Amino acid sequence: MPHINLLAWREASRKEAQKQFLSILLLVVILSFGSMFALSMFYSALKDGQNVRNNFLTSEIALLDQRIKDIRELDKRKASLQQRMRLIEELQSNRNLGTQIMDEVALIVPSGVYLTSLERRDRALQIVGKSESHNRVSAMLRKLEESYLFEDAVMQVIEAGDQELRLLNDFNLRFRVKPFEEISEAQK
Repeated sequence: MPHINLLAWREASRKEAQKQFLSILLLVVILSFGSMFALSMFYSALKDGQNVRNNFLTSEIALLDQRIKDIRELDKRKASLQQRMRLIEELQSNRNLGTQIMDEVALIVPSGVYLTSLERRDRALQIVGKSESHNRVSAMLRKLEESYLFEDAVMQVIEAGDQELRLLNDFNLRFRVKPFEEISEAQK
């Protein structure tokens, strides 16, 4: 049998397989790097687009913050003007308040009740007087409670008169003038 040397053929086949393996490996590496680069570029483009949107939103938020600041400043001006208007209205209504108080007291005091003094301190009023009976003073208290101008009526003292005038009872009554807002609403 002749000797056939297959060693050279095996070695050539091995070298060919190794070349194929290296070229496939190189192709896989190139495809991997290419796909990674493409994905990186894709996500970079998405990130850049999101950054552009974020910058736009930030600039719009800053613009809206400035508008909100302007609106708050306008609200402060409006509140200041409204406060001034309320003060002017209150001053206008208080201009006639003394006359209104006297008119209302004249309507409230029934016959048989005589006032000896009427004293006003800010919104508080104190009446000192004489009455023919307790019922007349009670009627006056009920009218005070129903009044559009007065509130918080409190009877402090009611007692029999001195020796000479036993028929008349002395009384002391306190009440308050309602705040301007309540008076103006009651008159509407």
